[in-house]
Amino acid sequence: MPTFEWKGSRAGQMQSGVLNADSKEAASEMLRRQRIEAPSIREKGKEIAFPKFGGGVPAQLVAIFTRQFSVMIDAGLPLVQCLEILGTQQENKTFKRALIQIRQDVESGSNLADSMRKHPKIFNDLYTNMVAAGEAGGILDTILQRLAQYIEKSVKLNSQVKSAMIYPVAVISIACIVVAVILWKVIPVFAALFKGLGAELPMPTQIVIWLSNFIADFWWLIAIVIGGTIYALRRYHETYKGKRVIDGAVLKMPILGLLMRKIAVARFCRTLSTLTASGVPILDGLQITARTAGNSIIEDAIMATRKSVEEGKTISEPLSDTDVFPTMVVQMIAVGEQTGALDTMLSKIADFYEDEVDTAVAGLMKLLEPVLIAFLGVAIGGIVIAMYMPMFTLIGQIG
Repeated sequence: MPTFEWKGSRAGQMQSGVLNADSKEAASEMLRRQRIEAPSIREKGKEIAFPKFGGGVPAQLVAIFTRQFSVMIDAGLPLVQCLEILGTQQENKTFKRALIQIRQDVESGSNLADSMRKHPKIFNDLYTNMVAAGEAGGILDTILQRLAQYIEKSVKLNSQVKSAMIYPVAVISIACIVVAVILWKVIPVFAALFKGLGAELPMPTQIVIWLSNFIADFWWLIAIVIGGTIYALRRYHETYKGKRVIDGAVLKMPILGLLMRKIAVARFCRTLSTLTASGVPILDGLQITARTAGNSIIEDAIMATRKSVEEGKTISEPLSDTDVFPTMVVQMIAVGEQTGALDTMLSKIADFYEDEVDTAVAGLMKLLEPVLIAFLGVAIGGIVIAMYMPMFTLIGQIG
């Protein structure tokens, strides 16, 4: 059995250790049962983990499956038959194998939630807990409908985040590649020309030629520095402290930080609303919501709220002390608790903040376009002007 090393925290205190488990997912589950939050879990002898391809299933496929599953259950089809039909028609091989295994487990007498828990890369804690609540309450079709709606909204929210990040990253990356190619291949031609003419080079031209020579001579060093920096940041983000430092810095960024905060609030409210409406206990709901927050600072705030609720307080009271959630959100949650309609109020907050994210992403795109154009103009235009300055001097001397 593999041995795993872990680092994490329990009740705010840093801890570390080793344990034996069948897989990394099983090790994570064992630690969760001990109330240990361990973002860093590594198998001994395999400290450098390479990405596995084909191990997951797109969320959109899970949403389609869930909606079809709900319709079949509502139509009165037996559970095993539903799983057999959905598994047979599934084109994704990973998903197909999982559904076949789930059908076999259900046929052998296991309940649906426990069968799905064996495939955590496809069905997370939120999904399996809601399915368990649906089975216990005899409302599996209704729960599956809510799950399908939740996953579809989550996919939409994630696509908005990607669209807000991919566009500037792609433009800046292309600009850097173009500038590097110009400095590497084009500038040396001009440098040789100026040297042959014996022209006196102004300071901007000398700087550009120096950059060109540096890239030509030390391109391997630049590649190592960039790759090493990315690797170091990723490893640092895997640590308990590093994750909180980086996630905290993201939330404090001028424009992007506000957007990420709105996304976190929308995700928190949508997830907790779906769980509470499905009959999942509030403490379990808060723990699941914390793990799906997407930001360790938000996760810590939710777990602190969970601890206060466990001590008998309301949700809104500890939320207001975290300084993470806006005052309006806290007040609306307090109203929801007082009126006994917490799930409905959370759903309305989620709707509002998802619209806010739409508006923020559109505004960010409009703001980024002129900024990126200016960046490209300064970078490439500056190089062109620097290389033409000696020519103006030479033309003046000839005249």
